[in-house]
Amino acid sequence: MTTASKPAARPANPRFSSGPCAKRPGWSLQKLENAFLGRSHRAKEGKARLKLAIDRTKALLGLPPGYLCGIVPASDTGAFEMAMWTMLGARGVEALAWESFGKGWVTDAAKQLKLKDFKATEAEYGKLPDLSKVDFSRDVLFTWNGTTSGVRVPNGDWIAADRAGLTFVDATSAVFAQPIDWSKVDILTYSWQKALGGEAAHGMLILSPRAVQRLESYTPPWPLPKVFRLTKGGKLIAGVFEGETINTPSMLCLEDYLDTLDWAESIGGVKALIARADANAKVLFDWVARTPWIENLAADPATRSNTSVCLKIADPAVAKLPLDAQWAFVKQLEALLAKENAAFDIAGHRDGPPALRIWCGSTVEKADVEALTPWLDWAFAETKAGLAKAA
Repeated sequence: MTTASKPAARPANPRFSSGPCAKRPGWSLQKLENAFLGRSHRAKEGKARLKLAIDRTKALLGLPPGYLCGIVPASDTGAFEMAMWTMLGARGVEALAWESFGKGWVTDAAKQLKLKDFKATEAEYGKLPDLSKVDFSRDVLFTWNGTTSGVRVPNGDWIAADRAGLTFVDATSAVFAQPIDWSKVDILTYSWQKALGGEAAHGMLILSPRAVQRLESYTPPWPLPKVFRLTKGGKLIAGVFEGETINTPSMLCLEDYLDTLDWAESIGGVKALIARADANAKVLFDWVARTPWIENLAADPATRSNTSVCLKIADPAVAKLPLDAQWAFVKQLEALLAKENAAFDIAGHRDGPPALRIWCGSTVEKADVEALTPWLDWAFAETKAGLAKAA
């Protein structure tokens, strides 16, 4: 028996995945017709196309003079690993972790690189560690936005301007959606498939002049795979940041990224992208405030993500269940919404606590988030009714 009325209207685009994320409004395959295909990416025209993506990225993000941007292999993960393997070890390291990706960097630093002077500062899902105690005489690793917890740093004010160490920032679900204080960033990475809804396998690596100085003055004690090497003879391989990628990029994916940059520029640049994400997230936050069965996973409103919004089920009938049963409930709710073409891929990350995770980045339309909330209420009521019947 149906426990609530099924909503009459569905989101026009039910894609709320946190990666790969929704394509930009108005996107179509026809936008890729001019992709540089069947040619070498090292041809003059291919390199020019890659350099165009780099130059437009730098302009759109407003990178300070002297900052470099390059396209590297293996998505955000590859870009961040590249930074870790090439630059860590010169001084002590502190890694901050409050969700699964940050915890992954802790594992890599401690168990793969086996750094001798290493400190991990961790917090539980939903919270940040005490940022006031971070030691900036060390290199500091952190995620600007915790994709799997929905917790972000509120700003860059906590980062020391006169730091001796470098800041390594995984910003894949923050860049183009949240203000980035570039004066506090030495290394920043992201991937095309997050905030701009691009395609996978390509990472972006942004370096400050201080990061370049580290690369040219320090040689790590471990072997470096070819795809990680950013220097030759003690000098930066400048071509990486001019369109000469280390491995073969997809020129089709590149064309898609350029198309989305066109769209971003046409609507007003980064400020407009941030405003769209903020408006989308506000729809969910307002709904949560009036809905008793759901809560934000992020405890402090100032730290709540406007992209990867993570929500936990607060209804006692579900919250008291064992974790595996809570996960089963979330998966059933997700499957029900997918069956109705109302929402796809909104279960939380497998490494996090049982939760819903709804992408609200700028490529999502506010009207679709508004249309989603009644479906969330309906799907919860239906799934809870099934739980009661099974009991």
